Amino acid sequence: MTRPLYTPSMSAPHAPGLRCSLTLLLLASLLSACSPRDAAPVPAVGTAGPSAASGAGAGAPAPAGAASAPPVSVTLVRATARNFTVALDASGTVTSLSSVDVKPQVSAQVLAVHVKEGQFVQRGQALFTLDARVDQANLKKAEAQLQKDEASLADARRQLARSQDLLRQNFISQGAVDTSLANVDGQQAVVAADRAVIDAVKAQLSYSRITAPSAGRVGPIAVFVGSSVSPTGAAMLNITQIDPVAVAFNLPQRNLPDALKALASGSGVVTALLPDSLAGGPGGPGGASPAGLRKGKLSFVDSAVDGASGTVKVKAVFANKDQALWPGAYVTVKMALQNLPDAIVVPQAAIVQGARGTAVFVAGPGNVAAVRPVKILAAAGTEAVVSGLNAGDRVVLDGRQNVRPGTPLIERAAEPGRSAPAASGTGGAAGTASGAASGATSGGVRAP
Repeated sequence: MTRPLYTPSMSAPHAPGLRCSLTLLLLASLLSACSPRDAAPVPAVGTAGPSAASGAGAGAPAPAGAASAPPVSVTLVRATARNFTVALDASGTVTSLSSVDVKPQVSAQVLAVHVKEGQFVQRGQALFTLDARVDQANLKKAEAQLQKDEASLADARRQLARSQDLLRQNFISQGAVDTSLANVDGQQAVVAADRAVIDAVKAQLSYSRITAPSAGRVGPIAVFVGSSVSPTGAAMLNITQIDPVAVAFNLPQRNLPDALKALASGSGVVTALLPDSLAGGPGGPGGASPAGLRKGKLSFVDSAVDGASGTVKVKAVFANKDQALWPGAYVTVKMALQNLPDAIVVPQAAIVQGARGTAVFVAGPGNVAAVRPVKILAAAGTEAVVSGLNAGDRVVLDGRQNVRPGTPLIERAAEPGRSAPAASGTGGAAGTASGAASGATSGGVRAP
C-alpha cells in the first residue's frame, strides 16, 4: 500500500513558517527591481508633483534676461507744427444756373428756325419766326380806327371852341358849352382806347419772333419749319447756361456754422476735382492734373437741414469758360472750413484706438517705446491735428501693432510707395488712413 506524500496532519505544523518565507522572498524581489538611479523622490504630503511644479513655474517671474522684450523694427515720423486747413471732402453734382424751356406764346406755324442744336446763343438772339399775318392785319385795322377816332376828336374840339365863342356873345347857354366839352372828353377816351389796342396788337405781333431769354447752349430742337406750335404744347428747345456753372453738394450738419460764416464773409473757397483728372497728371499715375482742378466760391446754403440724412444742401459757383464742368456730371468737392495755426500734425495711420481713448506710440530716450495719450482736434485726408504731443516727437507709424510700452525700437526706412491700411472709425480718427505712410519718413510728413 502506497503512502500519501502530503497529509494535513503532516503540513499543518510548518504552515506559518512557509508563509513568512514567501513574504520575505516577495520583498526581496521588489527591492532588487528598484535601482537607485531610477528611483524618483516621493513628494512629501502637501507638495505638488512634477506636473504641478512645472505649472507653477510657468506663472512664476521669469529671469531678468527673459523679461526684456525683443526689439521691434518700426518706421518713425516726427510730429510737425504748421498751419493746417480743415477741409470737407464730398461728392458734388454740376448744375446749371439757368435752364429754360422755350415755348411759343401764341398758336402759329413756324416760318423759320435761326439756330442749330448745340449752338451757343446770347440773350435776345433770334431763335424762331412764326406766321404773324393775322396779327399784322389786326395792327393795320387798329391803326385805321385810331385815325378815325382822332379825326372825331379834332372835330369835337372845334365844336367846343365855337361854343365857347358863342357863349361869350351870349348866343348860347352854358349847358350847350358843357355838352361840347363832354364830347371832347369822351372822344379823347376813345382815342386812348385805340392806342391801347394798337399796343396789344403789337405785343401779340412780337410773339411771332422768338428770342433767347438768356445766354447758353441750345439743346435738341423739337420743331421744324412748317410745324404748328402752341403755348400748351411741348417745348421747342432748351437753353442751358454753361458759364458760369454751379456745383451742388451736401454738408454735414456739424459743419453748418462754418459754412454760414464763410458765406457771410465771402471767404468760402471750394475746389472741384474733375473725375478724368484722376487718371494721371504731372504728379504721375493717380495724381490730379492742375487742369482738372477748379476753384469756386460758396454761393448758397439751404435754409433747412434734411432730417433723414442730417445734411444741408449748399452750392458753389465756378467759372467755366473751357466748358470742363458739364451739367449733370459728378465731381469731387473739397471745401475749406477753417484754418488752425501752428497745429501739431501726425498721420492718422499712427493713431491707435483703445478702450481708454486714442493714443500714439512715441520713441523715448534710448529708442524705448512709450504710450502718449492724444486728442484728435481735426482730421483731413491722411493727417490729423492732435493735442498731447510736441513738435519733433518721434511717432511710431509702421510696425506699431507689435509695439508695447517699454519695447526697444529699431528704426527702419519707410518703404517707398507703401500705403497704410484704410482708416476705421468716425472721421478717420481711429485706426489708420489710406496713403498715410506713403508720405511718411523719419524726418517728417509730406503735406497733402
